[in-house]
Amino acid sequence: MPLSMNREVFITCAVTGSGDTVSKSGHVPITPKQIADAAIEAAKAGAAVAHCHVRDPETGAPARRLDLYKEVTDRIRSADVDVVLNLTAGMGGDLVFGNVESPLPVNEKGTDMAGATERVAHVAECLPEICTLDCGTMNFSLGDYVMTNTPSMLREMARQMTALGVRPEIEAFDTGHLWFAKQLVEEGLIEDPVLIQLCMGIPWGAPDDLNTFMAMVNNVPANWTFSAFSIGRNALAYPAAAILAGGNVRVGLEDNLYVGKGQLATNGQLVEKAVSVVEGMGAKIIGPNEVREKLKLKKR
Repeated sequence: MPLSMNREVFITCAVTGSGDTVSKSGHVPITPKQIADAAIEAAKAGAAVAHCHVRDPETGAPARRLDLYKEVTDRIRSADVDVVLNLTAGMGGDLVFGNVESPLPVNEKGTDMAGATERVAHVAECLPEICTLDCGTMNFSLGDYVMTNTPSMLREMARQMTALGVRPEIEAFDTGHLWFAKQLVEEGLIEDPVLIQLCMGIPWGAPDDLNTFMAMVNNVPANWTFSAFSIGRNALAYPAAAILAGGNVRVGLEDNLYVGKGQLATNGQLVEKAVSVVEGMGAKIIGPNEVREKLKLKKR
């Protein structure tokens, strides 16, 4: 893909995620009301897309409960601001091995393995406009945790998402994930227009240096729409990199807790920061209706 700056940019805000961030910042939303309010705040700040996980309201731990997704969805849809709803479908592929000498049996704490239909159940129930598809397996962060998404699992999840009329957002953490995403498209399991999120800097996927980022970008077909983000200290630099490379922007407390050195952020503040970068580079922010038209989404 040739380097060509994107002049019409949409912002996705990933408002909470499933990581262990609740203890690190009081701004990370936990309850369905807090998560919905964070999505609404992000939309008012300029985000066209709200990407949502759910958490156990009592503990803040990641959850897959249908009632929590339903409440988040209903609250966002009844709000006085429009936003494209993007629900994760990444949960249910968490495998934690025992230890280096006895990997089996697996460690039940943290392991959450579910079948394709169960992993997509909340998507079938809530029918968001977009849902994510983590397009591969990889060692994830520290210890013995592996993010597990086999080719058969991904094919079936993609088939179900497409049958529901929900646009998959392919999350690619390394170049092999892009390779398999092309295979899903070739097999007709994901339809045009194809949407992809380049996930940079997550241990142990693709590092977020610019050479690796451009290797990822250069493996994205020219007719696909992509966004990109990095986590941690480079998160606030990535909006500029993504736009310059021809992509769109993702920010939010799933990826980064700070708006400046030592300054804990809200989702709205991170979106405002991204808006200033987009507009400062001479690009235009597009809203949810323009995103729907671009990606042929079904508003519900």
